[in-house]
Amino acid sequence: MRRLKIVAVLAVVIGFVPLGISAQENRSETYRQLKLFGDVFERVRADYVEEVTDQKLIELAIQGMLSSLDPHSSYLNADSFRDMRVQTKGEFGGLGIEVTMENGLVKVVSPIDDTPAFRAGIEAGDLITHLDSKPVQGLSLNDAVDMMRGPVNSAIKLTIRRAGREAFDVAITRDVIKITSVRGRAEGSAAYVRITTFNEQTAPGLEAQLKKRGEEFGDEMTGIVLDLRNNPGGLLDQAIAVSDAFLDQGEIVSTRGRDPNNAQRYNARSGDLAKGLPIVVLINGGSASASEIVAGALQDHRRAIIMGTTSFGKGSVQTIIPVSGSGAMRLTTARYYTPSGRSIQGTGITPDIEVEQAKVEALDARARTKESDLRGALDVPQGAGQATPGETPAEGGAPATGAETQPTQPQDYQLARALDLLRGLALVRERAIN
Repeated sequence: MRRLKIVAVLAVVIGFVPLGISAQENRSETYRQLKLFGDVFERVRADYVEEVTDQKLIELAIQGMLSSLDPHSSYLNADSFRDMRVQTKGEFGGLGIEVTMENGLVKVVSPIDDTPAFRAGIEAGDLITHLDSKPVQGLSLNDAVDMMRGPVNSAIKLTIRRAGREAFDVAITRDVIKITSVRGRAEGSAAYVRITTFNEQTAPGLEAQLKKRGEEFGDEMTGIVLDLRNNPGGLLDQAIAVSDAFLDQGEIVSTRGRDPNNAQRYNARSGDLAKGLPIVVLINGGSASASEIVAGALQDHRRAIIMGTTSFGKGSVQTIIPVSGSGAMRLTTARYYTPSGRSIQGTGITPDIEVEQAKVEALDARARTKESDLRGALDVPQGAGQATPGETPAEGGAPATGAETQPTQPQDYQLARALDLLRGLALVRERAIN
């Protein structure tokens, strides 16, 4: 009887076999495979060195089936499913990193801003080889994630492998992760808006930030920097809403699965919250999934200039399907395509202007030779083009205050280039009007 129940459960899990083979042959082959599974199940249940419950064996079998398909398909037991639903609402417990599997190791897609992992210096692309000195090789992604979870204020040691240096350990204290998915501030006359993830609060948060900056600047705003760096993605409907905020019409994204008849296209509605102002979108290798949808849509419609480095390249759709026992399966069901028909999968979004992150240091200009230092240099005509004290001379000159010799704070080089571009576009637009 137990054997029959197992076969019945597996028949539901395995689902349909490919068309083109006669129904009788399909059934025959399916029963053979189910018998194989039943034989293995009974052998493990009877002879494994330690007693294992039927529930655990079934869950492991399902997990193995799904996780073998691709890095993003998996089985969520009741606890994992509950955690996932909490996470999409913007608050959950853990370290604050989005991860995937690569060659048997846990790969960091991106750390989440203002989380324990972010503060500990974890970077996109890091490979986690050990958790508390235990190798992750051989673990499923869910198992590794479960090990990284734990009580708030408890510590865990991660062994990190990073390109260009020896493996090293990082101790991180777990915390409750509260995600403010949208932050903003003024940068000169431009609005800077950072989206850290796409959860249920993202679209309302973006609208609130743009409204706030609009009230702050009025008609003086020169453009928007939309920062999607190290954004691991999230909810598809939020990515569509964010893209729609800047597009008046046209396709935003399409999804295509195995059945061509199930392809879906999502289109923009009229209305541009940026009111036609230029937009620069910042991306990097930690920008994945939903953030790639936004970057791809704005790039294809030539609504924004994409700057930074090539994105992660996760262009697949995962559907959460609840199953009996309060769990769920996360199953890859389709691929994303940008409005021009590009697949994001494996290639990512290539920026229009490639800018690597860099460290910028001010040079001491005191030793430079100036025109006035040259022997026989002409005198400056009285009152002609002289800068008043504290004023900046014409382009090409140095600040009259000598402020360049003062120590500077660390600069976000990619953001600085984005703001430079917006200033340049504003000058061009202003001169064209005049």
